Amino acid sequence: MTARKRTIVHVMRHGEVHNPEGLLYGRLPDYHLSERGQAQARAVADWLALRDIVYVVASPLERAQETAAPIAAGRGLPVDVDEALIESHNVFQGQRVSPGDGALRDPRNWWHLRNPRSPSWGEHYTEIAVRMRGALERARIKGEGHEAVCVSHQLPVETLRRAMNSEPLHHFPTRRMCNLASVTSFYFDGSDYVGWGYAELAGR
Repeated sequence: MTARKRTIVHVMRHGEVHNPEGLLYGRLPDYHLSERGQAQARAVADWLALRDIVYVVASPLERAQETAAPIAAGRGLPVDVDEALIESHNVFQGQRVSPGDGALRDPRNWWHLRNPRSPSWGEHYTEIAVRMRGALERARIKGEGHEAVCVSHQLPVETLRRAMNSEPLHHFPTRRMCNLASVTSFYFDGSDYVGWGYAELAGR
């Protein structure tokens, strides 16, 4: 009988972004890691240095690619791109959405807030879950018997964790277990999902 291969896929949120305007940058181009974000990426790369990483893949957005770069460079790997790891779509992209100012004060935008369970302001949680589970499975296959790293974004990572553990996909943003440069690890025995772990390795 062939032994089942144990595989770990680490799904990481990118580091801090340089965003002095405080915009919801979403999928906009040219948003790069801040100095602190670069330090966070290096800290996680150092933590992963002794792990059996054989595959690194990231969202196409610059902040994810820059976060993945030191992890891949430490073991002479390229950073692959998987479009499914991209940030979720949001109708408020490019606007300020902090409480008390910006787009949320405009009554014309309140229609977008009508159903937080979907959510009505952007990509549905179920759609995020489907594409993120696909990316996870592709990474598992690429890293079979070893470990792989995927770099993505907060809402997609949180949605993936919930989907893998049969938790409700809708949630309050303040309750997400996915801080900057955090790592959510998914454990597989063969193709069977057997558990997960979470680590914050670079501070908040």
